[in-house]
Amino acid sequence: MKDIILKILTETRPEFNFSESIDFIEQGLLDSFDVINLVNSLDAEFGISIDGMDILPENFSSVDSIVNLLIKNGVKS
Repeated sequence: MKDIILKILTETRPEFNFSESIDFIEQGLLDSFDVINLVNSLDAEFGISIDGMDILPENFSSVDSIVNLLIKNGVKS
């Protein structure tokens, strides 16, 4: 699952190395538009619908936080 998330992040913002980042939002790697694109890509890739209430910066700050969000929304780890 982490490999897929890193692939989607890289497709969203190819100029950044997400595997070396600690906090994507705090470090400015993702902005609100990127998060919306990421939600759409994750929904399509994993066949889910991320709840709008879950679209918070802390849920997109790292690969682990995205994994936890996906699990919360029904993706099997």
